Order: sequence, then structure tokens, then C-alpha cells
Amino acid sequence: MKKPSNGEGPFEQGFHGPNLGYVIELYERYLEDPDSVDPEMKEYFEKNGSPVQHEGISTPSSQTDVSLNAGQLEKTLAAIRLADNIRTYGHLAADIYPLGNHNPENELFNLSKYGLVESDLKEIPAGVITKDATYPLRNGLEAIEFLKSAYMGPIAFEFQHIYDENEKNWLRRKIGANSHKLTMQKQEKVKVLKRLTEVEEFEKFLHKTFVGQKRFSIEGLDTMVPLLDEIVSESVSDGAKTINIGMAHRGRLNVLAHVLGKPYEMIFAEFQHAPNKELVPSEGSIGINYGWTGDVKYHLGLDKQIKDENTTIARLTLANNPSHLEFVGSVVEGFTRASQDERTQSGYPKVDHKSALAILIHGDAAFPGQGIVAETLNLGQLTGYNTGGSIHIIANNTIGFTTESRDSRSTRYASDLAKGYEMPVLHVNADEPEAVVAAARLACEYRAKFQKDILIDLIGYRRFGHNEMDEPMTTNPLMYNIIRERPTVKALYAEKLLKENTISKEEAEGVQNEVVEKMKAAYEKVPREKKEAEPSDPPETVEKGLPKVKTAVPIETLKQINEELLTWPEDFKVFDKLGKILKRRMEALEGEGKIDWGLAETLAFATILSDGTPVRLTGQDSERGTFAQRNVVLHDHTTGKSYSPLHTLSSAKASFAIHNSPLSEAAVVGFEYGYNVFAPETLVLWEAQYGDFANAAQVMFDQFIAAGRAKWGQKSGMVMLLPHGYEGQGPEHSSARLERFLILAAENNWTVANLTSSAQYFHILRRQAAILGKEEVRPLVIMSPKSLLRNPLVASNGLELSEGEFKSVFEQPGLGENPEKVKRIILGTGKIAIDLAENLKNYEDQDWFHILRVEEIYPFPMDRIREILSRYPNVEEMVWIQEEPKNMGAWNFAEPRLKEIAGSGIDVKYIGRRRRSSPAEGDPTVHKKEQARIIDEAITRKQEGGN
Repeated sequence: MKKPSNGEGPFEQGFHGPNLGYVIELYERYLEDPDSVDPEMKEYFEKNGSPVQHEGISTPSSQTDVSLNAGQLEKTLAAIRLADNIRTYGHLAADIYPLGNHNPENELFNLSKYGLVESDLKEIPAGVITKDATYPLRNGLEAIEFLKSAYMGPIAFEFQHIYDENEKNWLRRKIGANSHKLTMQKQEKVKVLKRLTEVEEFEKFLHKTFVGQKRFSIEGLDTMVPLLDEIVSESVSDGAKTINIGMAHRGRLNVLAHVLGKPYEMIFAEFQHAPNKELVPSEGSIGINYGWTGDVKYHLGLDKQIKDENTTIARLTLANNPSHLEFVGSVVEGFTRASQDERTQSGYPKVDHKSALAILIHGDAAFPGQGIVAETLNLGQLTGYNTGGSIHIIANNTIGFTTESRDSRSTRYASDLAKGYEMPVLHVNADEPEAVVAAARLACEYRAKFQKDILIDLIGYRRFGHNEMDEPMTTNPLMYNIIRERPTVKALYAEKLLKENTISKEEAEGVQNEVVEKMKAAYEKVPREKKEAEPSDPPETVEKGLPKVKTAVPIETLKQINEELLTWPEDFKVFDKLGKILKRRMEALEGEGKIDWGLAETLAFATILSDGTPVRLTGQDSERGTFAQRNVVLHDHTTGKSYSPLHTLSSAKASFAIHNSPLSEAAVVGFEYGYNVFAPETLVLWEAQYGDFANAAQVMFDQFIAAGRAKWGQKSGMVMLLPHGYEGQGPEHSSARLERFLILAAENNWTVANLTSSAQYFHILRRQAAILGKEEVRPLVIMSPKSLLRNPLVASNGLELSEGEFKSVFEQPGLGENPEKVKRIILGTGKIAIDLAENLKNYEDQDWFHILRVEEIYPFPMDRIREILSRYPNVEEMVWIQEEPKNMGAWNFAEPRLKEIAGSGIDVKYIGRRRRSSPAEGDPTVHKKEQARIIDEAITRKQEGGN
């Protein structure tokens, strides 16, 4: 038997397709009982026999007596292949490009490629092709036309990359049943027209009134606003209490005005450079935040209450976002998970995915172009980061600044990255408002049912240049010749409604006039005088520093907690070696016992939970700890089951969440920052596997964590644990780049610490937990140890936890006891101070110097160092010692402050490595020699007349 020609391209030779299995199943039912199938299928099987006996494929013996019409069977299978290819590849010929500058690949679906003509299809029952239609189809020809209308219209679908057959079948039924095509009532259509009018007239008003000012207009993607309207409405109806939106700057002002309800007059005042804080926000607006330095208007966010009569039923947030486009996506995911977690009971937080939704709006150039997108998408189904599915929207202008698609990605669609995460993709023509609303409803329904991400690729254009001052004809003339002849979507939709007699010309004009008059009235409220901006300072609560907090915990309480932490079920078998190490902690709080870094941390967490503060800790190996120092999640070495004593602590009054993160820095840091912003009462910690891994999250530190409060009034108390220290292991895992965090340090924006005792770590964590949710709150950056984790000189005793407090400066015990003899004050921070302490025994001449460990580098403890210095009247020099190169570490930050403290009578000097381009030596022998030189130079008295 001759096989039909299938053509080339995406189609393979041979018979395949989901409907073939369905037809075989029907045939088997027919053999058992001919009346059990539809009459048309019964007639078909009586006429044609088995659907599978073909080219050596044999049927079961019970079927061998059925006569076969091989020609008709071949035509049927070819029609099934055609139907399957329409479902799979129909998007290639769909009407999804409003500019018409993409040639649809209709040839792929020519009947001749399948050896078919229309009369062949008329002989095939419609049920063989599809069972999804909600109205009767007479034959295979009508079924094929039905599938073309479903899959090749203004919405196109890609979902064959999804592995789950339940999802695929659900999508086929929804699409095939035309559920994505709306039957909208008049009031719904008029509402969409009014919204499009508001969107367009807002942009026109800004363009004419504030000539030459950047606004990054939405024009060309106007339907993004009704798309968001529909998603918000559907989600709230389905029970969402919080909806968080992340987007870049294009279209942001329009979304603020129309989706978030930011009053026109406030936006106009920002353009006018007039005061806007006195203007009354519209009903439902609850949070227009400003920091003391502020930000440009198209970076600002907003909170809004969604109300039913006088009752607030949901919170809608547009996240503040700098110009780093896609980075806000991970922050918004953190917002959303924080909204879903119930943290008021011990154990892991209980998660209600239905209660909150993230909507992420991407750029078509940024979605495939920025790695942060893939990092964020990868969080989607992970236990510690899953938000029950996000709705993604690509605001697809088909251009990035001046770069057209052919130069900005290697894939056909901007959305193709999403396929790797099994996300259904809906491509929709942005100039088809009703299709856009239909896509929104289908996306909401999918997310609600499967708790997974889905993506809407909203394909439109950009009516003007990148920022309204550019002239796009200089770089993209062919595209912009088409755009300039293209009516707006509002005009096109109004014309459609007029033609179908949904509205009259007078009604359309009434909508237009109402919108225009509303904007004029809003502009009249804006003060005409342009107020000169004045530099702003941080609020007093920020400038005055942290309040005094009691962080000590009674020794009996610590002992009781420690006993619980070292108790696990009798049938739970901890790995013997680890069990012995942990059991040694039983005596740590007794007499001369020592509390190492890991135990101090666990006790801090336990007491913080007992105080009612939730804790969330993530990092690439956080359950065990990169250096096997933590082990707060234990594993039965015979069953693999896990157990965490912190989750069963009897005194805990809040949740403890700990998760090993994916191999990601930027997205995870953004997520944790977002979590903390939305759950300010929670102690959120992110731990880098090695401190230098923070390099990959530098945008998050620069744009969000360090500056978010000054720009947007966005508070955070997030803790960053960055392993730092020079152990001769080479440049890559030595330095957490302390200098970068100190460069960003100003206006008490965060605390930067480098600690040398476990008690100090205990107290600083408890201090941080105590300020959460308060005005004084700020992030905490800790250069955490590596080799020092088990160093006896870092371990503390129980009294230091039960009676002590955090010290910004720690004096070296045993030194400085003869103040008149001290000539040199040596200052350092972190591991180098412990190296000094370990080597003191090798030097007899110790009266002439004193060593201060600067534990809190920012804010720099000026007053405390002055106080100590005042006890030593004969000091001639202050020496800063560090293991980092001179252009790195804390020296450049500390030098001017030490000179201010020293005044004119005391020299300030540096001892350490020379300036380097790389953080550390690669040879351990060279490292040890340099380290020994630094220590020797610091504590050896210079001979008279020497160098």
C-alpha cells in the first residue's frame, strides 16, 4: 500500500496523532458491541474495518475477519494527521500579528500535502477528527475547518511540549470547545471600549501636555490594560486575596492609572514637577510610597485595596522596579509566597496557593535575553518557592529599543524559553480586544486548576520610539511605515462595534467625551507653580541608628532548648558520625563548655521562634550548611526520611522554613527580599554557598536591598550570610567582596558585620529579629566564617549568651593592660583578628600594642573606638590590618574614619596585601607566606633606626 505524501517541515512521515488511539479504542468497543458507538462511527467501521491494519501492523485475531477498505483507511489516517498538525502547528498560520508583517505558513495545512481533497474529508465522520466541538459537525471537512478556526485565529496555542496528558487533554477540550471565544454582552463590550479609550487618551494627554518628557507609552499594546483588568477580576472572584504585579517601565504609567487607580492628578503633578503628596488619592489607594531620595515616576509602584461596597476583599500591588527590567519578577514571586504562607504556628508554614497570585509582565527582548528570567521560572515548582503558578505576559512590541527580533533572539517566538518549563503559551493578537479578554479567562482557569505557570504572548507593536523622543524611522523604517498607517486598537474596536450595531455613533462619542473631560478636570487640580525640589534626608528613626535591645536569654531556657534540639525519635537513625558530633553539644552550656558557631546559630533561631518571630532560611546547601556546620534537618540513614528538631520545639510560637535553594543567586536573593518586604515580621536569611557567589546577585543588592528604602520607602530586614575568609584556596572562594557592600553603605541603609565569636553571632541575629517591623529596621550583611566555624577561639561559653550583648568592637583579651606602654592600636575585622590571636603566643613583646576587632564595620563604631583610644595616652599610630588586597576589604572605607578619630597626633597606617586585580593568590604556599608577613609586621616592634 502506498503511503501518502506528508510534505516537509515540522511533519514526520508515518501515521501518528492522539486521535488514532481514540479511534482504535472506539473500534474495540465496536467489536464488543456495535451499538455502543455513535451511529456515524458504527457505519464507518462497517464500511472500512480496522483503523490499524496497515503496512505490516496487524490487528488482534478477533479482528481478522473484518473486511478492509485500504484506500479509505489511508485517507482517514491522513485526515487524523492533518487534524493533529493543526493542533500542534496551527500557530504558524494564525492571525496573531496585527501589523501583518509575518507571512502565515498556510502551505503546511494544504490538503494536497496529505493526499486529500475536500470530497475525501466529506466521507469521514466528524467524530474521527474531533469530539471537542459544542455544536454538530456533519463530516470531516467541517471538523477540519472547525479546528482551523479554533487554532489559527487571533489566539494561537502551544502546549504539545507539556508532558502531562491530563493538562493537554484539558487544553484540547477547552480550545476545541471554543471556550476561548467569548460571547460578550453589550455592557461588557462597551466597558472594554471605554477602557481602551482611557488608555489611548491618557497617552495622548501626556504627549500633548508634557512635551518632550519620557513616559514609555503603552501604545500598540493598549489591550494589556483590559487583559490585566480581566485577570484581576477573575482571580479575585476565584478567592485571591492578594495580587502582585511585576513589570518594567513600558506602559507602567497607564497600568498605574487604570489598573491600580493612581489618580490622574497625581501623575500629572509628577510631570509638572509640582507637589503631589498633598493630592488626595482615589478611593481604594492605600500606598503611594516615597523614599527620601525618590525615583522617576515610571519606576514607582502602588498598593490598592479592592473593595466590595465598603469591605476590602483583596490587595493589589504593583511592585517598585528599577530599569533592570526582569529582575523584579523574582521579587514579586517572593511577595506572593509571603502572602500565601501562614507563619503563626510552629513547623513549616502552611501554604495556601489560592490566596495570592503573581502576574509578571515581560518584554519581548528581555524574556529570552536576560538570564534572570530562566532563574525565576525555575523556581516555579520548587517546594520552597512555589506560588501555585504565575500568569506571565509578554508585552510583545516585536522590537527592543531599536533591535528587531531577528537580532535579539535565536528562537521563533519571544516566549520559547517558557516551553522548557512546560508552560502553555497563548499567542494573542493585541489588536483583537475580545480575543485578549478570552486569553485572560483561559489563563486564569488553567492556573486555578493546575496550579502552574501559564504565559500570554500579547503581540502588538510600539507606536513611537523607545522613549517618545526617539525617531524610529532612522533605524526601523519598514516597521514604522506600517505603524504610521495603522489605526489604533480603540479606533478599530469602535468601528467593529458600530458595524455590528452594538453601539451607536453618539454612544461612542459620549464615551470619548467623558474620558477627555475627566482628564481635563484632573489636570485643573494640579498646582500650576513648579516647586523647586529640595534635597531630603532620611527620617530621624533611620539616622539615629538601632535602638538598644536586650538579646540575652536565661541560661536555663537555653539548656532546655538545647536538650530538645538534641532529641529525636527513638526509631530515627541519624548517621552515627553526625549523631556523635551533635551529642557533644549536650555539655556545651555547662561549666567550661564551648558553644561553636553552628550551635549558637541554632540556639538563636530557637529563641527567636520562642519569641514568636517566624524564621525563613534558604541557600544552596542551607539544611546541612555548606561546611556541614548546621545540620538542622537530619536524615535517617536507613530510610532517607528527614526530621528537624526546630519544627517540633515545644516553646516555638512561629514557623521555621528552611530550604535548599536551586543553583541561583539573583532570583533567589530577589525572592527572599520580596518575601521579607511582604512579611516584615519574618527573619529572612539568605546564605551564599560561598560569599563570592553574591557577585551574581549584584543587581539585587545595588537596586533593591541597598537603595529600596531611599528610593521607594520599601523597608527590609533581610539577612545575608556570605562566607568570607582567606584560607589559601585561591581567588574564587576567598572574598565575599566586603568592599562592595561598604561602597553601598550610607544613610544607615544596612548593617555590615564581620564577627569573631559565636556569641556575637547569637546576639546580632537576636537583635535583628527584635527590630523587624519597626521603623529602625534595616538589612544585615554578615561576612560569615568558613574555617572559623570550628575554631576554638571563636567558640563562646553559656554566660556570653545568657548575660552578654552584641559588641560593635571586641577587645583582644590579655592586651592593653598597661595603658601607658601602648604605642600602637591594631584594628582589623573577621578572620585576620583570629589569626593574630592564634599567633600572639609566638611573640613575647606584647605590652606595646593593643588589638581591636571591629565587629560592626557599618555603621562604623567611631564613638566606641574613641572611647577605647582615650584610655591609651601614648598611642603613636593606629594600624589597619586585613588579609584582602589594599584596594579591597574594609581599608578604603575605614581609612578616612580612622584619620578623623586619630586627629593630628596619631599616624594611621595600613598593613596587608598590596593592591591587586584578583582577590587572592592561587598558590597556598604563597598565601601562607603573605599571611605570616602581615601578622609579623603588625605585632613586631620596629627597631630604632629601622625601616
